[in-house]
Amino acid sequence: MKKWLIACTAVVTLPTFAADNNLQLEDIFNLEYAAQPTIHPDGDEIVFVRQYMDIQTDRKNGNLWTVSRQGELRPLTNGQYHEYAPVWSPKGDKLAFVSDRTGSSQIHLYWRDNGQQAAITRLTGSPSNLSWSPDGRYLAFTQFTPVKQAPPVSLPGKPAGAEWAEPAIYIDKGNYRFDGGGYARDGYQQIYVVPVSGGSARQLTHDEFNHSGQLSWSADGQSIFFSANLRDDAFQNPANSEIYRLSVGSGDIQQITDRNGPDSAPLVSPNGKKIAYVGYDDEKLSYQISRLYVMNSDGSDRQLLTADLDRSVTGVAWAADSDSLFISYDDNGVGQLAEVDLDGDREHLVSKVGGLSYSRPYGGGDFSVSNNGRIAYTQSNPLRPAEIALLDKGKSKLLTQLNEDALAHKSLAQIEEIRYQSSVDGRDLQGWIAYPPGFDKSQSYPLLLEIHGGPHTNYGPRFAAEIQLYAAQGYVVLYTNPRGSTSYGQEFANLIHHNYPSQDYNDLMDGVDAVIDKGFIDEQNLFVTGGSGGGVLTAWIVGHTDRFQAAVVAKPVINWYSFVLTADMYNFFYQYWFPGLPWENMEHYMKRSPISYVGNVTTPTMLLVGADDYRTPVSETEQFYQALKLTGVETAMVRIPGSGHSIYSRPSNLMSKVAYILYWFEQHKHADQ
Repeated sequence: MKKWLIACTAVVTLPTFAADNNLQLEDIFNLEYAAQPTIHPDGDEIVFVRQYMDIQTDRKNGNLWTVSRQGELRPLTNGQYHEYAPVWSPKGDKLAFVSDRTGSSQIHLYWRDNGQQAAITRLTGSPSNLSWSPDGRYLAFTQFTPVKQAPPVSLPGKPAGAEWAEPAIYIDKGNYRFDGGGYARDGYQQIYVVPVSGGSARQLTHDEFNHSGQLSWSADGQSIFFSANLRDDAFQNPANSEIYRLSVGSGDIQQITDRNGPDSAPLVSPNGKKIAYVGYDDEKLSYQISRLYVMNSDGSDRQLLTADLDRSVTGVAWAADSDSLFISYDDNGVGQLAEVDLDGDREHLVSKVGGLSYSRPYGGGDFSVSNNGRIAYTQSNPLRPAEIALLDKGKSKLLTQLNEDALAHKSLAQIEEIRYQSSVDGRDLQGWIAYPPGFDKSQSYPLLLEIHGGPHTNYGPRFAAEIQLYAAQGYVVLYTNPRGSTSYGQEFANLIHHNYPSQDYNDLMDGVDAVIDKGFIDEQNLFVTGGSGGGVLTAWIVGHTDRFQAAVVAKPVINWYSFVLTADMYNFFYQYWFPGLPWENMEHYMKRSPISYVGNVTTPTMLLVGADDYRTPVSETEQFYQALKLTGVETAMVRIPGSGHSIYSRPSNLMSKVAYILYWFEQHKHADQ
């Protein structure tokens, strides 16, 4: 028997299923992954963030490394710091990045000719969205700027030296708290510029709106393009952003786009004539495809370039000649890169872009394009977290192998795609099976169904520590993309529009049956878990079937009515996920709430949630826990202290999540297993 330490306080005993070279909980701290590549303009060198887990501070840190086209790897920075957002200057003689090595997050420069590094700012906040001016003399960035606001009430009569309670906090903001950020401070994200030669940063925007997205300079360096929602009704219409031009000299702002829907991520072409951006015409659907557009720099002659691509564009970069653009998107659970010319003709370039979500097998990848068309990108692999690869003249080459020391000697779960049909409407559905190390199809194995969140996201054949850890303990793990998942088109995603959880239950059970039909699953040992939207579906499942031995419902929504009135993005959810306000549509909300079916639950069900989760607030978890207690169903609740919705953001929290899930399932395995 092997003992695993959880959060330094609780010990859970788990059986060892196979050899010592199976993945263990503590191996989480050995994982690394590559992110945010920026390729030098000449295409010969790539700088990227090498993310690693610091076991002493229980934090994810990152340093900058360089890798050549030949795969030579060198550190650019080092130390226990958080460094990110590297971006080359237009000439490639300098690199800007953000680092906290001086004690706070500041903009740093690296000079390529002599290797010197130094901070060039003395900011009071954390800079983001760095953007070089065309002449390389300035950097634009965004930063939270506090606004002093006195409370409307001050208490009289406090004697000198008296120790009274902390004063009351007055809140009148629409969005007053954010998952991962806590309660909102008074102030806004504003745009700044700072000379590369050092000196004071100058604030360019001063209004009472947030300017927090990508920045792009005009060719003459006189303006900066950005996206924001600067409307007076921004709270009521949270998705209605536009592209704006900001004068660097005067601070004047000119609106460039005007439509009902989000326009974001403006990117000026190298010749300065065009602006690329992504967006859509808002139809208030639960999921809407983000498409690629271009327009003249004055906002005229808008063109849609991806009308025939029924996938959301997630990343954009111009070719050096300004005649085409490179885009990334997910298709059938796999990240893709393509080139699109200004007539909308598209050529696919490479697959397997992604790998940034090392905990669960979600999409998401980064790429960067040089002046000569070489593309550095993060490459996904079901057996490794993200690495850096280079696409050059149609050929892809893997440049880094950051995890060979940690994983090459490990026996990992092999990942196999599975295709099956929906029993509801015959639709083709896609999933993946993770086989435990040493898998023998003549043996019988417990099955663990792991369900993704979102609900508008997708799983795919990508490395996922949680999946690997479950398989390492002898489980066959099934994860799928039921209806509502992205990367299959807008129609498929919107099958759950105003109808979630829709027939996801059927899609998931069909997947379970498809694996059982392979003949190696012990049907008396079926288990289910999922987080966020996956927590919704896990709670829904135990309210509609008793075929699972045990379930773990992680960070769920249990009651859509209370969720909309407590979640951080409540002004978005009620408009896009539901037909209206909860008190005007109570039957609709409650019919789709797992709490409405809690009386049917007999499955032993554990609840798990971050104690500071504001996306699916703790009260959702508590409702289901207390309801199960009242009905006499075996249950337990695990709260992760200090954690928001992204439990895996601290390595030990990821360990705790996995260990408690395995503990619960082990406690409820059928005796014959």
